[in-house]
Amino acid sequence: MPARRLRVGILYSGGKDSTYACYLAREEDSVVCLVTLFPSRSDSYMFHYPNVRWSRLQAEAMRLPQVTAETEGVKERELDDLERALRKAKQEYTIEGVYSGALASEYQKSRVELVCSKLGLKAMSPLWHLDQVAHLRNLVANRFDVMMTAVAALGLGEGWLGRHLDEGAVAELARLHERYGLNAGLEGGEGETFVLDCPIFFRRIEVVSSKKHWEGDRGYLEILDARLSKPGSANS
Repeated sequence: MPARRLRVGILYSGGKDSTYACYLAREEDSVVCLVTLFPSRSDSYMFHYPNVRWSRLQAEAMRLPQVTAETEGVKERELDDLERALRKAKQEYTIEGVYSGALASEYQKSRVELVCSKLGLKAMSPLWHLDQVAHLRNLVANRFDVMMTAVAALGLGEGWLGRHLDEGAVAELARLHERYGLNAGLEGGEGETFVLDCPIFFRRIEVVSSKKHWEGDRGYLEILDARLSKPGSANS
């Protein structure tokens, strides 16, 4: 007898890992909502910062409701904001578990598990300790259109902002890992991403206008305007 599918929420940032976690979650459980926190500072220990406000378009593209909460992004205190958001998701959508896109950050994974345990929710991290280059190749093979939106590591120059993840980009990240020890999956703050299309998007996202911000050896791409456009990969 097959295992019962849980009603789950996705801790969602709009980046490649949380989107891929959602993609995998749908194979095992019933995804009923996204849960997104909006930090007011770029150095949040827990939450994605660049362009997270545009995750509302991704929620629309996936035809999923989105539970949102603001957080000041202060270390440890932001866990109270996460608890508040997950409690709301549990009340409104009767979720039984939470998926996150944690790849290698013990800090993030352990704290999500702590909050979930407090709320009686099952915490799941399907990407945990995956080979990171293999993970990037899986994204490309599964037709994830991923755009780089922030970089902060040796070897990642301004030209990476707005670049799409393809086989060439994956190969280059693998080389930078070998040469400099760069975290190829960008898990350590080396980079941030935004997903424009994938197999669970019913509409593709089009970036209408954007602006690069560069300072010294790091920078980010600010999405100024974006919209849902032609049918996404879920329709093909």
